[in-house]
Amino acid sequence: MTSSTTIGGSSATVSQTLLDTMNGTSSSSSASSTATSGTSGSDLQQTFLQLLVAQLQNQDPTDPMDSSQMTSQLAQINTVSGIANLNTSLSSLSTQLSAGQNAQSALLIGSTVLAAGSTAAVSSGSAPQLGVQLASAASDVKITITNSAGKVVNTLDLGAQSAGTVPVTWNGTDSTGATVPDGNYTISASATVNGQATSATALVASKVDAVIQQSDGTAGLSLANGNTVPLSSVAGIL
Repeated sequence: MTSSTTIGGSSATVSQTLLDTMNGTSSSSSASSTATSGTSGSDLQQTFLQLLVAQLQNQDPTDPMDSSQMTSQLAQINTVSGIANLNTSLSSLSTQLSAGQNAQSALLIGSTVLAAGSTAAVSSGSAPQLGVQLASAASDVKITITNSAGKVVNTLDLGAQSAGTVPVTWNGTDSTGATVPDGNYTISASATVNGQATSATALVASKVDAVIQQSDGTAGLSLANGNTVPLSSVAGIL
């Protein structure tokens, strides 16, 4: 049951729930009332403003009510409301950016891109463009090409390379210069800095067949070599 209190000499009344909110106290009756009242930022702001006006109009000048808690809580409500509005704006902006990214990704359909991969298909003696992505400069970079039997058929020594994407052309031959048989070959990359291993990612070129939406909502590319890669993993467009 909700009670009310007379404020000042004008016989104006304010509900016990509002007084409890203003004074930072609580009761079983105010808790039940609060459960059914509005709790959004705007609702709470309106409640506090009504309390402030009622207090100023009806307080006893000789014994004014403590407004410090109410003012502090109003400032907190304003902060929370502002954060909620900011989150809404950021969510809307994220949705718009995602839609724009998907639209731009569609322009890649039919293009050949360099993306992280470990398999290169040789067909009619023709091999795809390869590459290496380096997180930092390396004093020695190598690409190792292995056949389906696990035998190394060729090693491409690229020497010292700067950080970033390094395109590499493999003409589809083994270490003796002979053309390798058609089939799938495993590609791996390694790099060292003064003898210490460092990060290196092998890249394989493939045509983009389609743009898809991944489970996290971001754009992904479906490639002709059977791989699906995030748009962010594309290291180059050939």
